[in-house]
Amino acid sequence: MYITNKHLSRRAVLRGVGATVALPFLEAMVPARKAWAASGTDHTRLVCIEMVHGAAGSNAIGIEKNLWSPAAEGSDFDLTPSSLSPLEPYRKYLTIVSNTDSRMAEAFSPPEIGGDHFRTSAVFLTQQHPKQTEGSDVIAGTSLDQLYAQRFGQDTPIPSMQLCIENIDQSGGCSYGYACVYADTISWASPTEPLPMIRDPRLAFDQLFGSGGTEEERAARREANRSILDWLPDEIARLERRLGAADRVRLASYLDDVREIERRIQKTEERNASGEARELPEAPVGVPDSFEEHVKLMFDLQALAFMADMTRVFSFKLSRDVSGRVFPESGVMTGFHNASHHRGREKNVLEYAKINRYHVSLIPYFLDKLISIQEGESNMLDKTMILYGSSMGDSNLHNHKRCPIFLAGHANGQLTGNLHIKAADGTPMANMMLPMLHKLGLDLESFGDSTGSLDLTSGATAATTL
Repeated sequence: MYITNKHLSRRAVLRGVGATVALPFLEAMVPARKAWAASGTDHTRLVCIEMVHGAAGSNAIGIEKNLWSPAAEGSDFDLTPSSLSPLEPYRKYLTIVSNTDSRMAEAFSPPEIGGDHFRTSAVFLTQQHPKQTEGSDVIAGTSLDQLYAQRFGQDTPIPSMQLCIENIDQSGGCSYGYACVYADTISWASPTEPLPMIRDPRLAFDQLFGSGGTEEERAARREANRSILDWLPDEIARLERRLGAADRVRLASYLDDVREIERRIQKTEERNASGEARELPEAPVGVPDSFEEHVKLMFDLQALAFMADMTRVFSFKLSRDVSGRVFPESGVMTGFHNASHHRGREKNVLEYAKINRYHVSLIPYFLDKLISIQEGESNMLDKTMILYGSSMGDSNLHNHKRCPIFLAGHANGQLTGNLHIKAADGTPMANMMLPMLHKLGLDLESFGDSTGSLDLTSGATAATTL
C-alpha cells in the first residue's frame, strides 16, 4: 500500500500475490483529491455503448408512433410510447438527440451495396467510411472514445477498456468484401488500428484487479477457489487502522462489491465447466449464457473501475451485427436479426420495438450503480457521459437515417439532461459527437463528416455551419 505523507494517495492500492486492488475515493484522500481536482485532472468518465440493428422508431410507422424518440422537443416530452420509456425515472440525466444520419455507413460504390451490417460498427464511434477489404489493410478512423483516452486517460492505470457481449475475433473476411474486424469492435486507436474487445468477464476482472502477479499465480488462486481479497488480509487490516469510521464503512462496501462480482464469475465458470448443456457452447467458460446476467456483470465491472479510478473510458458493444440471438425477456421469440427485418408491417414493427425497449431497460441497472457511488459532493453519474446508440436507422432497409441515439449523465455539469433535441433533416450524427468531444475537453474543429455542432444543452434543432 502506498501512502503519501499523512494522507492516502488517490493511487494507493492493496497488493498481494497475483492481486492488485485499487481503492475507492476515501475521505482520507481529501487533500490529495482537492489538489487533483484543482489541477483539472478530475475528468469526466466516458462510456460508449453500441446496440446494433437500428431501431423500430426509425421507419415511417415508428416515427408516427414515436417508438424511439418522443413527439415533443425540449423538456416537456412523454416517453410512454417509446422504447426509451424505461429511462423515465432518470430523465433529469437524459439527453435525447434524434433525427441524425450516419452517412459514412452508407455504400459509396456499387461493390459496397449490401454490406451495411459489416460497416456500421466501424462507423459508430469514428463517423468515417471504412475501406472495403477482406485483408489486414483495414482503414476506418480514430474513434471518439480513443481520442478522449489518448488525451485524458493516460494518468490512469488503464487508459481505456473495450468490452463486448457477442462472439468476436472472427478472422478473415465476413461478407460483402469486408474484414470481420470491422464488425468485431467499435474502438479504433488510429484509422488502421482496431482494438480488441473483451467478452469474458474473468479476463476483464483480472485486468482490473488481478495484475501484479504471474498468470500461474492467478491460475493457482482461481484453482484454490479463493477470492483475491483472501490474499490481502494484512494489507486490508493495516489500511483499516488508518481510516475513520465512515471510510471503513465505504471500504467494506467496496470490497464486498469486489468479492460479490468475483463470486458471480466463479459461479458462472463452475456451471459452464460442469458438463451440462449450454445455450452458448462456443462461448468462453466465464461468459454467462444469460444475456442479461452477462450485461449486468459487465456494468458492475465498469462501475467498480470508475469507483477506483482504474480507467475513465469504456466502450461496450452489446451485440454483433446479424446476430440471431433471441431475447425471451422482451416477450418476442423471433431472433434479433430476423425481427429487425420487419418488412414495414405494423405488427412486426411493434414487436421489434419490444426488443429495443428490452435492451434499453438494462441501462437503468448501470445508472443506479453510478448514482450509488458518491465521490466528493456528487455521484458518479453526475461525473459521467454515456452514449448509447447505433449507426443504423431502419434495419429493414439497412439505411442509416434517423439513427437511435441518447446521452445519459451530467458529464461534470456539461450536460443539463431532461432534454430532447430533434436535429434538422440530414444532420450528420457527427454534428452531435463533435460537441460531445468539446464537452469532454477536446478542442477539435471537426469530427468525422461533421458540418457543424449541435447545441446539446439548449435544445437547438439545427447545426451551426462551420
